[in-house]
Amino acid sequence: MSSDEFDFAAFMSSYIEDLTAAMHSLNPDDVSGLYNEMLSVMDNGGCVHFIGNGGSAATPSHSAGDWSKELKLPTLCHTDNIASLTAWANDTDYSNIFVGQLQTWLKSGDLLVAYSGSGNSANVINGVEFAKEAGARTVGITGNYRRGNGGNLAKLADVAIVCNTESMERIEDLQLIINHIVKEAIKASRNIPSHS
Repeated sequence: MSSDEFDFAAFMSSYIEDLTAAMHSLNPDDVSGLYNEMLSVMDNGGCVHFIGNGGSAATPSHSAGDWSKELKLPTLCHTDNIASLTAWANDTDYSNIFVGQLQTWLKSGDLLVAYSGSGNSANVINGVEFAKEAGARTVGITGNYRRGNGGNLAKLADVAIVCNTESMERIEDLQLIINHIVKEAIKASRNIPSHS
């Protein structure tokens, strides 16, 4: 098919239709679970830790920036320290990159937010298992990639948000939308002024 035959407008419409349907099918109880976990960490003086791979590593970085700046909530995105991440990958194994860092930084009462489109990334699963054993709360933000319904992450996390789309791209879109919904909800409920 040549580019002249490709119907871009129809493709864009289909993308938006699937994204919109997935947005509307987000379970408010699940998303409010993340909201409540964040409020608990804010009130107990804990820290939020973020993990993920690929696009699901970029959104944690964005979320950590938002939450620390706008909510004054201590955050650590464990994909941002490239020296530490690559040292753990090189010296041990890639599946250990998050556990290695969490062993240093995570404390009981903290919150781990794990992003994975499939819900089956070994390093993310290992990180969540370690966090639970260490007394932290865990939230998984995942999707229905390859009809996996959130994979192992959805089963393991204390709170699971499963985006109802099979598209990795739309799952990643929704990860950022969820970040913004929850962050703005906390600002509204706690009367935190917006920053310029």
